[in-house]
Amino acid sequence: MSIRFEVIRTVQVTKQRAYFGLLDLDSAQNWMKGLVKIERMEEGPLKAGSEWRETRKMFGTKATEHFEVVELKEPHKIVLRCDGTKGTTGKGEFVFTYILSSKNDSTEIKLEGEINGLTGLAKFFGKMMAGTFKKACAKDLDSLKSYLEKE
Repeated sequence: MSIRFEVIRTVQVTKQRAYFGLLDLDSAQNWMKGLVKIERMEEGPLKAGSEWRETRKMFGTKATEHFEVVELKEPHKIVLRCDGTKGTTGKGEFVFTYILSSKNDSTEIKLEGEINGLTGLAKFFGKMMAGTFKKACAKDLDSLKSYLEKE
């Protein structure tokens, strides 16, 4: 059973700028709330297969999750996967698909979130978790929007 959610934001920057803003891990500390650190697994620009560990402080505690770039189609689409079995969550797979489209002088960022592989109580409470993830992703996109529009 897959749990899905969607967040859409319009950013007053070019599609190219929004695309690179989403992938700029070095600047994430400037806008990502609760970010403690990002540890890249390799050097160079992000590409399909690139991985990193992201540590954030959430609900008063630190949580580290393992991310991987699944697909990049510049400047239209970014697909990221968080393998919950390799992080603090301990279970599940979280897929974040960002679809960018130009709207006049701005860019619409549509985030399609998908949560897979939950079992037991996590599966039972999955719908509520989806709401929590959607709110967290919306806050991240709002923060990214503010950051990109200031530059």
